[in-house]
Amino acid sequence: MSVHNRARYGRYAGGPDPLAPPVDLAEALDAIAEDVMAGYSPRHALQEFLRRGSRNREGLDDLARRVQQRRKDLLGRHNLDGTLNEVKKLLDTAVLEERKQLARDAMMDNTDRAFREMQLQNLPQSTAAAVNELASYDWQSTTAREAYERIKDLLGREVLDQRFAGMKQALENATEEDRAAVSEMLRDLNGLLGKHRRGEDTEADFGEFMARHGQFFPENPQSVEELIDALAQRAAAAQRLLQSMSPEQRGELMQLSAQAFGSPELMAQLDQLDDSLRALRPGEDWTGSERFEGQEGLGLGDGTGVLQDVAELDELSEQLSQSYNGSRLDDLDLDALARQLGQNAAVTARTLADIERAMQDGGYLRRGADGDLRLSPQAMRRIGKSLLRDT
Repeated sequence: MSVHNRARYGRYAGGPDPLAPPVDLAEALDAIAEDVMAGYSPRHALQEFLRRGSRNREGLDDLARRVQQRRKDLLGRHNLDGTLNEVKKLLDTAVLEERKQLARDAMMDNTDRAFREMQLQNLPQSTAAAVNELASYDWQSTTAREAYERIKDLLGREVLDQRFAGMKQALENATEEDRAAVSEMLRDLNGLLGKHRRGEDTEADFGEFMARHGQFFPENPQSVEELIDALAQRAAAAQRLLQSMSPEQRGELMQLSAQAFGSPELMAQLDQLDDSLRALRPGEDWTGSERFEGQEGLGLGDGTGVLQDVAELDELSEQLSQSYNGSRLDDLDLDALARQLGQNAAVTARTLADIERAMQDGGYLRRGADGDLRLSPQAMRRIGKSLLRDT
């Protein structure tokens, strides 16, 4: 069994991007000179250049607009009915196949047949209630029984996919041995986090855990803190997903979750995991919600992934705003920008950061005694040459 996950990485720190175009300081200086001559401060002029970009390069405002558009597209394209719709289809299949079997089984006692048909006819309208009511039903159709068992399997894979991206696909057609491996991982994970909360864990504990269960964590955390960070971000997104549902959707899914893999132990383990992560990372957004307004249904795992994307886009939006104290373009998470907008956007942002760095570190802008930026004599000479060239 293999588990695939969307890797979450930190800011790229591997040196200059070989794909980035050369930094054009002449164009930046010309634009800054024009704004300075119009009465702007050098700091403001530099910020304006970085925001609006140049003739052939996007600026921060362009990237920020694209970030907001992607956020809008994600929420406007999807809804949260995916898992409920999948369960309903399987339930409808099971009931239909059972009715067919009852109709063609000539050897069945008529009283028994009538009782079973009445049970199927009077199932609750609620999908979750119908699934629960059929939990003890003695299926006569093998096809119907298999469809019903697939509901439990689907729910198990979905609730795991909420916490561990990729589980829905990885556990498709899983064996009992595969499920036992997941259960063992959860027990060991809860044990590790419990020791960490009490301050009793060691590096050896983490190493042993990863040696046994590392296949479930393809992001390859290097410490228990990195492991907790990744798990908490996903778990918090899962909670925001539930908060984003209507009360009816949330109630149905909470009922259905009890059927996951037909094992109440699984939900107990996941609840324990969530409790530990909340305690260890209270700063995560555990109570937020979003409004999904699209037509494309998302399952629990995919919906959680979308909310992780939305959170990442919100972080990028703040970084691109450069509105916080001490902000620099070096703060931009280029890997996140590439994930959300594509590699070209990351190259653009890196180039803008290189321009900012070159202007400040290359002697063109200097900080005065008051801490404000001023044009250096070198920059003034270059601007003067530019002005003479234009006359």
